[in-house]
Amino acid sequence: MLRYFLVLFAMTATPTLAQTRMPSHCLAFADAGPQIHYASLKKDEVAITYADHSMYVIDTVGGLRAVTDYNGYIGKVDKAPDIVTMNRGHSSHYTDYPDPSIPHILRGWDPKGGVAEHELDLGEMLIRNVTTDIRGVFTGQIPDGNSIFIFEVAGLCIGHLGHLHHEPSDEQFARIGRLDVVMAAVDGGMTLDHPTMVKTLKRFRSSVVLPMHWFGETTLGAFLAGMRDEFDVVRMEDSTLILSQDRLPARPTVIVMPPQFYTEYE
Repeated sequence: MLRYFLVLFAMTATPTLAQTRMPSHCLAFADAGPQIHYASLKKDEVAITYADHSMYVIDTVGGLRAVTDYNGYIGKVDKAPDIVTMNRGHSSHYTDYPDPSIPHILRGWDPKGGVAEHELDLGEMLIRNVTTDIRGVFTGQIPDGNSIFIFEVAGLCIGHLGHLHHEPSDEQFARIGRLDVVMAAVDGGMTLDHPTMVKTLKRFRSSVVLPMHWFGETTLGAFLAGMRDEFDVVRMEDSTLILSQDRLPARPTVIVMPPQFYTEYE
């Protein structure tokens, strides 16, 4: 089954950022170990690597690289990412000192206290956000303190829920739209409790769910137990997944990948 999801090759193509984004259907449904990972992608494919904690790395055929909930380090890489998104749940989800060579740094909250609003169109990839509230450490709810980031690329809609603290409202679900792939924190306590997260993910009904922010087999297992009635569960030995529209599973599937930092050079 994994062969439908994963194909790893040596990199042979020269990256170019001058690419045209394949049309996506995101909002069409708004109402309703140290190995070197190089992916030789076809034009309709995207590579997703689970680097650490809540950091997923999204690589495109044109050479764009986006990192979610970036805390400053994804491993030994040849160049800085093109886009990083960050959230303020706690310090492992952001950095105050990002590499200044990163062209696009998208914070999921407004440091000035407003509402973070992002819609970044890089041609091959569009990144936008929908804000949600978070719990304060010493206060109650902090409005718009977290962002759900949506990456439209290769005709897919890929969503990262960030440090989600509440079930999205109907209006937020509508703004997020259809997600083919969703990255979800499944610790069951620091973010959403398991029943609420399971309910949220079942409402998205995404083809692929990628768990993150789990602290061992106990929390991960409790989450998977709540998903098995409607989702298949696949465990991968590798940390990189290659997807395209025609490689999405026929039945909704939770794909568990082990976190692994990049080692693109020694």
